[in-house]
Amino acid sequence: MNAPRPYALLAELTYRCPLHCPYCSNPTHAPNARELTTDEWKRVIAGAAALGVLQIGFSGGEPLVRRDLAELIRNAREAGLYTNLITSGIGLNRDRVHALREAGLDSVQLSFQSDESDLADRIAGARAHREKLEASAHVRAAGIALSLNFVLHRQNIDRLPQMIALAEELGAQRVELANAQFYGWAFVNRAALLPTRQQIDRALQVAAEAKARLASRIDIFYVLPDYYQTQPKPCLNGWGQRYLTVNPVGDVLPCPTAAWAIPDLHFENVRTRPLEWIWRESESFNQFRGTDWMPEPCRSCPRREVDFGGCRCQAALLTGNAANTDPVCELSPDRARVEVVLREINSSSNGEPQWLYRTNPQPLSIQISN
Repeated sequence: MNAPRPYALLAELTYRCPLHCPYCSNPTHAPNARELTTDEWKRVIAGAAALGVLQIGFSGGEPLVRRDLAELIRNAREAGLYTNLITSGIGLNRDRVHALREAGLDSVQLSFQSDESDLADRIAGARAHREKLEASAHVRAAGIALSLNFVLHRQNIDRLPQMIALAEELGAQRVELANAQFYGWAFVNRAALLPTRQQIDRALQVAAEAKARLASRIDIFYVLPDYYQTQPKPCLNGWGQRYLTVNPVGDVLPCPTAAWAIPDLHFENVRTRPLEWIWRESESFNQFRGTDWMPEPCRSCPRREVDFGGCRCQAALLTGNAANTDPVCELSPDRARVEVVLREINSSSNGEPQWLYRTNPQPLSIQISN
């Protein structure tokens, strides 16, 4: 199969993070391996540029814990890549922002857990909200493009109007109102995080009104939870079509959660294989690339080159087989699994959340549905 050109690389520099969010898609640490060194990351960046990648997102964990972050950003800019920092904001003080701007940082995506300090800190499992506010001010003062990401879930979605107001106050140019998708820790904590249908309907209206009102000032993107849709979204524009992730230990993934959601699929590592070979030739990238792998009803569906069968990780988590049709699809033979979850969520009370924090040294252990 001829591999398409990738457009974006997500560079997960570390799994270390000062926050313990119960919806995080990452494990708490890199298992049995050391993080890539500065020189190894530079080889990854060079390989990505040679493949035709246009932008790189520096992520984690918290990428600010890497002392070589500015050096890597400078290296990426010299390679001609647009650079984006995806951060909690913890450690993003005035001096650090200045150093990253001088290195060539183009934009910052800053995560928020809520608009209100006590709730935000409870969700994050750490006192972080005030430092995030200060970080956003430093980014704006430095003239760096600021994007905010609010991860929405059952415990904070009712404060969506206040979160949008906070984004206006902080001068964000782009806002992602992204409902948690249920992989990693979010899958473990699904019962406490999946909103009710009533909450979703209200949030949709709030987001639509804000999008219209702020159209000239802020780009607003609202993302529904997959479980409330009847047609699946393409997995990052299709598995192995446009995006690749390199995790802290060098594994190359078609999507950030694949290594944990699909443990029986082997992923190549940049320490043993060139990035170009992995993108074009590896079993993991070709396993679900295109449409030839599809079962029915995907194989004969007119949307097969629109949604590419949906999310492989979701299929694995909900059915035990990554090759199945994404169960959120109304045509999937496994759609009933999603309906059971929705009925349970919408018939239960919204009490005090009982969730498992992403806290060291607790490992990420996911029980795949059968």
